[in-house]
Amino acid sequence: MTDSADAPQSRKPRKRLHYGEGREALLNAAVRVVARGGLRKLTYRAVAEEAGVTHGLVVHHFGSRDALIEATLAHTIRTSLTTSALEPGTGKVADFAAGVSEMVTADPDLQAFQYELLLEARRRPELLAPLRELYDEYFDATQRELRRMLPAGADKALTRLVFAALDGLVLHQLVLGEPEVTVAALEELRSLLRLLHADGEGDDPGETGRS
Repeated sequence: MTDSADAPQSRKPRKRLHYGEGREALLNAAVRVVARGGLRKLTYRAVAEEAGVTHGLVVHHFGSRDALIEATLAHTIRTSLTTSALEPGTGKVADFAAGVSEMVTADPDLQAFQYELLLEARRRPELLAPLRELYDEYFDATQRELRRMLPAGADKALTRLVFAALDGLVLHQLVLGEPEVTVAALEELRSLLRLLHADGEGDDPGETGRS
């Protein structure tokens, strides 16, 4: 029997995980694998090695690589929705997207995974359907909060414009750094929203506003 000190040091020790804990650990491992090497590096074995478990556990939880991709995308988007304060629910402009810069700083891999998948969807059209469905969660959350903030409401075009600004800021901070630039740009965006709020308050009471 060889001494344990002679065992390869690169291999992570296997560990037993409870169902819920194991699934989340595997999702986070998948995020890290893709953030480092792109979607093409995402395999059962790569995720298992990153998480320190057997690759059979990955198969058990997800069944297929596509199911793993979709589950990981859903995990990253819903985590981002929580941490970014995209929909704080207060209807106050000052609270809108208050956590965006800190979200990127705290866990850039979560954002990198989403952008990697967006780019991969250009080569794999079958990824578009789950991407659209999950990105609708971003759009819907943005629209709901804009409607809380703006007396005239927010239509699809305004919602996409605001979200595109936020998405671009996240991408730029992810690649270029400079969180202070993100913070300053977010405040400019909120200033524009305050102008829309003031303009909406001056509308004729009989107007229905944006749909």
